[in-house]
Amino acid sequence: MKPLITISRTIDRLNEFIGHSVSWLLLVAVLVSAGNAVSRKLFSLSSNAMLELQWYLYGAVFMLAAAYALLKNEHIRIDILSSSWSKRTRDWIDLILHTIFLVPFAGMMIYLAWPWFWRSFASGEHSTNAGGLILWPAKSFILIGFILLLLQAFSEIIKRAAVLSGHLKEDDALYSDAGNAAHMMTEDMPND
Repeated sequence: MKPLITISRTIDRLNEFIGHSVSWLLLVAVLVSAGNAVSRKLFSLSSNAMLELQWYLYGAVFMLAAAYALLKNEHIRIDILSSSWSKRTRDWIDLILHTIFLVPFAGMMIYLAWPWFWRSFASGEHSTNAGGLILWPAKSFILIGFILLLLQAFSEIIKRAAVLSGHLKEDDALYSDAGNAAHMMTEDMPND
């Protein structure tokens, strides 16, 4: 179990880094959006490329930060139900649902997104709007986002299985259904 926990922590660090990094794209998106609004209102100038850049940036943040949201336990769940369950029950439910729903869904999306992205990349597909941007970077965010989400799903499955089997202890003080549930683990692991 120890090698799997090491892999899980590596995935967590990767998604933590990407989650923090892409948060800066929100600032860029806001500045581009404000610049577009100012140039349109004050100078009657508009650019399809700049308008498309806005949705590229928002889409990149949404797709690339999805795995980070799962890592931090900020994903959508039915809190009214899960708050009444024990920690062990929540761990079992997370383990089962990640395994039977999230992994197959993310895997299917990667399977479907790869050829869709590759055709766009290989053909140099451009927006149909005059002066628009090339499309493959936006399509790559979808593919990369689902790859990161699948990796994080595997990490969460490893952590839940390790906690449930007693190979890993989760710091209950840091685990909260309502907020930041960083998966900080103690080092009390037997040698497997």
